[in-house]
Amino acid sequence: MGMPLELNTMIVTKGKEQRVEENFFRLQKNEYRLYPMHIPLEVKKTIAGELIGTATIEKLEWEEGKTTILYRLIALNSTN
Repeated sequence: MGMPLELNTMIVTKGKEQRVEENFFRLQKNEYRLYPMHIPLEVKKTIAGELIGTATIEKLEWEEGKTTILYRLIALNSTN
């Protein structure tokens, strides 16, 4: 029996990220997803949305059909 798995190359938050500390955020997604670790990835609120910034994934956990990532924001795009 196979396990469904999705490979992601960007972080899409949909506004569900939680700040853990200064530049670290936790995001939980449904289903099992695989992300490249310690490589800069784009962060967006939606797939077609504007680029929020760049982050590296520091920790990835699979449990009970969900994926939880801990990412560190390394660059923030600002309109200021």
